[in-house]
Amino acid sequence: MTARELDAARITDRRLRAAYTHCRELNARHGRTYFLATRLLPPERRPAVHALYGFARWADDIVDAPHGGRAPGAGGDTARRTAALDRLSDDLRHGLADGRGSAPVVAALADTSRRYAIDHRHFTDFLTAMRSDLTVTEYACYDDLRAYMHGSAAVIGLQMLPVLGAVVPREEAAPYAAELGVAFQLTNFLRDVGEDLDRGRVYLPLDLIAAHGADRELLRHCRYGGRSDHRVTAALREFEALTRAAYRRAAPGVPLLDPVARPCIRTALVLYGGILDAVAADGWTVLHRRAVVPRRRRVLVAADSLLRVAAARLAARRGPASTPAGDRPTPSRPKEPA
Repeated sequence: MTARELDAARITDRRLRAAYTHCRELNARHGRTYFLATRLLPPERRPAVHALYGFARWADDIVDAPHGGRAPGAGGDTARRTAALDRLSDDLRHGLADGRGSAPVVAALADTSRRYAIDHRHFTDFLTAMRSDLTVTEYACYDDLRAYMHGSAAVIGLQMLPVLGAVVPREEAAPYAAELGVAFQLTNFLRDVGEDLDRGRVYLPLDLIAAHGADRELLRHCRYGGRSDHRVTAALREFEALTRAAYRRAAPGVPLLDPVARPCIRTALVLYGGILDAVAADGWTVLHRRAVVPRRRRVLVAADSLLRVAAARLAARRGPASTPAGDRPTPSRPKEPA
């Protein structure tokens, strides 16, 4: 299947094919929901999504992985991780300039950026956010958290948009794509409260948890004492409400996408939103274990999405006459390889 995707995307260079394959393996191994949704895209667009995911995952591993982590330089003290990010940043700068890169994730990303004319600032903003994770361990308020998420989440949606394509000018769809990236990350923050606390970070805004009589020390007390507390639960519920509001703001952007890309994003939206339902169903125990969407639920959502994919591709093959005017695709096209 990998070769089919690469052939469909007209990626023929042996080194690039290996780089994209590496990114796909990262996506399959670590991004189950994301990878499942990606499978719903046309084959020629999947390698680009794998490249975007692979680069983000590689940088995130440098920042978060324990000793012996998956990325070179991951683990160790702040100085070592900073040096590893510096090397990745240098590789990225050269890769975007000459279309290559020493790390496979950079080589694939540089090629994807060129093919889809992705703004390079989205990648540098992302690395700036990753760098802040080395020193910033908490956020005073939601506005501060949103500022951080511009680089850590919103730009991921903006990177994806040219690959997905849109039926409107890119700048019209961009705010919704950015907001969906934020919604996904807020979901991860809620799901991973306990794991982030182990890394010394609290992404729940301090003023939000304080409003419910909680604080960082109470979170630690619950996490390491195996206890629950109604004040913490109340704070988690409010954070969930903020997250659902982000999904509501992002949802109107789905119809603006190329019809063949909509099932992919709808699936990601439903499955990530399902994590919020799983958190509530699990009794808000995210300080003690990670909530997951049941496999049966993932299968049912995927099956429904496959039907949508088939319908969208059939309409695309029949041509504009078979597609309502408001749904006719005018996606951003990848540039042909030089």
